[in-house]
Amino acid sequence: MRPQAVETQMIDDARVRVTRFDFEPDAETGWHRHVMDYVITAITDCQMRLELPDGTTSNVTVPAGTAYRRDEGVEHNVINAGDVAMSFVEVELK
Repeated sequence: MRPQAVETQMIDDARVRVTRFDFEPDAETGWHRHVMDYVITAITDCQMRLELPDGTTSNVTVPAGTAYRRDEGVEHNVINAGDVAMSFVEVELK
């Protein structure tokens, strides 16, 4: 069983929900489905392993200071596949 990523809610108002995620090596978010469009901004270099519902996995590197956007409906488990802690901020658009 993997350790859980630490979620810190920063803002939750009528327009956005902003959450910081901190992962020790091998920590995971657990399976979840995004119910809103969202933007991720990496605080550290992030070596992510994404487990997908069809049983496949994907390894993705998100360099510190970069961002990406996804539409609602994404379902996955995010794991820190690196050997150092990683952090990112997620902004969900309401």
